[in-house]
Order: sequence, then C-alpha cells, then structure tokens
Amino acid sequence: MTKAFVSGCAGVTLTQDEIAFFRDADPWGLILFARNVETQDQLRALTSGFREAVGRPNAPVLVDQEGGRVQRLKPPNWPKYPAPKLYGDLFRSDPGKGERAAWLGARLIASDLVEVGITIDCLPCLDVRFPDTVDAIGDRALSADPDVVTRLGQAMIDGAVSGGVLPVIKHIPGHGRARVDSHLELPRVDADILSLKDVDFRPFQALSGVSLGMTAHIIYNEIDPDTAGTQSAKVIQDVIRKEIGFTGCLMSDDISMKALGGDYVERSRKIIEAGCDIVLHCNGEMSEMVAVAEAVPDLTGDAAHRCTVALDGLKPPEPDFDRNAAWDEFREITGLHSA
Repeated sequence: MTKAFVSGCAGVTLTQDEIAFFRDADPWGLILFARNVETQDQLRALTSGFREAVGRPNAPVLVDQEGGRVQRLKPPNWPKYPAPKLYGDLFRSDPGKGERAAWLGARLIASDLVEVGITIDCLPCLDVRFPDTVDAIGDRALSADPDVVTRLGQAMIDGAVSGGVLPVIKHIPGHGRARVDSHLELPRVDADILSLKDVDFRPFQALSGVSLGMTAHIIYNEIDPDTAGTQSAKVIQDVIRKEIGFTGCLMSDDISMKALGGDYVERSRKIIEAGCDIVLHCNGEMSEMVAVAEAVPDLTGDAAHRCTVALDGLKPPEPDFDRNAAWDEFREITGLHSA
C-alpha cells in the first residue's frame, strides 16, 4: 500500500538499499535535488528506476525548478532561467509581456522536465513580497502586489500544465512576511488576520482550484501562536481548507528543515494529524526516511482521493509547441542573452 509521503534519495543513482526501501515503503513520490542531477540520460534512468522500485509507472517525481536561485537542473545540460521576480518587474511596465514571459518560462521548464520523467514542478511561489521578506523567498516572489502575483501565478500554472507537468502552489497560506529562513529557524508572523486575508491569502484563494499545494513552516500568531502552520490544524483546517478554499492535495514543506522541532516520527505524525495529505522529506538520509515511513499512514480515504484527482489532471504536453521559437520569444521579452 502506498504511504503518505514523498522521499528524496542520496545520489545520482539509486542504491540497493534505496531500491529495497522504496519497494517496501512505497512512498507516493520522489523529489529530486541538484545532488541527484547530472545528465538527461542519468536522470531518465533515475526516475524510471524509482517507478520500477515502487511498481507504479505513474508514480510522481517532483522537483523545485523555479528559475533563479532555485533551479535543480542546471547549465550546461539545462538552460538557466531567471528568478520569478523578473516576471513581476516586466509586468509593471507591460502586463501582457509579464504574463507571456511567465507562461513561456514555465512552459519551457516543463519541456525540460518531461524529457527526463519529472511530472511535478513545485512552482509557482504565490508568496507576496514585502520590504523585509527573508532572502530565502526574496526574488522567488513574483510581486509585492497580490493581484499581480495571482495573474502571473496563473500564467505559470497554465504554462506548466500545457507542458505536461503539474504545478504546486506554495507556500500556503503565505511565506512573504517571514523575516528569518525557515530552513534554519521557525519564523513568526505577527500580522493581524485582516491583513493576512487582504494580502497574503488572496493569491492562494484566487488559485485554490490547483490540485497540489505546499504548506509554510511559519507560526501565525493571530491564528495559532503555538504551532507552525504545517503542523497546525487551525491553519490547515480553518484557513487553508475553509478560508482559502483549497481542496487539492496538500503536502508539507520539507520536514528536514530546522523550523520544525522533534524527531522525524513526531514531526510526521503532527503533520498528518493537522490535516496534510503528504509528508515531504527531502534530504535523502536513510535513517530519517525510515522514520518517516514508519510514522505516516497508508494513503487512503480523502487524502488518497485528492492525490488521485491531482494525478488524473496530468495530461501530455500540448502539441505544436516550437521550443526554439519559444526560446527566441522568451529571450526577446526577458532580455536574456543566452539559454
């Protein structure tokens, strides 16, 4: 029975221990990082090897391929993409160009991913940027205007789906007010609930029909002053599910980040009990992977249904996409001189 987590792996090929673990634990999906990536052929072998191990040809393989600092598939074997903030900057002077660039960027990334067996890209960040937004978000945020974030986020979603890749909206209900890096410590947001509703929640609410979403490891004092959003039933049930209206498959942000305390069994159980469907564990450390697999339940019931609905939305890339012409247009709009 498939279990309610996504796992990383250690290197560019699966070890025998990893193959045995994936066969026995059967995680819903695999997430890849730069340590797992060398060449197209190597990556195709890795993604197919994971699917063979779990015995599911449609098992999801995920990556964070946003552009800018967050790009796991890198030159020289893959093009360099700009940080998403560029699309927001373009939008200020020409909304049509900003939206077109956002669509093209996501569509081109999707074409890279499909070629190597990656089916889910964890973009777009719908976090609204603030003057003191932590650099860990920074230029990953599309704009300081929630309406612009919504329009550009929709363009990126459409580009990914057109290219045969499922997008993940993140970090629900909003990471933009964080002033410390949740990879290193737990951010705390003091904004009142009306301000959060008026700004931070709006892009997620507008795009709540997307089938996959990712939480934020942040304490929102006005909602739950004691628990990070990823592990808070108040945040997940009252805000993400009810206020924002997100009905899709909800996965945690990476639980190996230092924002969360406790061992990996405790972290995982709190996440599931709060209402997440999928626990995301990224660092490829086998002892932690085993603990997560022991802690999470089989993927059943509403969670399984939401995961199935999400994967059912995966369609082949739309035909008649001219990659070379798209790159020419993308370079012209964005001012990029090489790809």
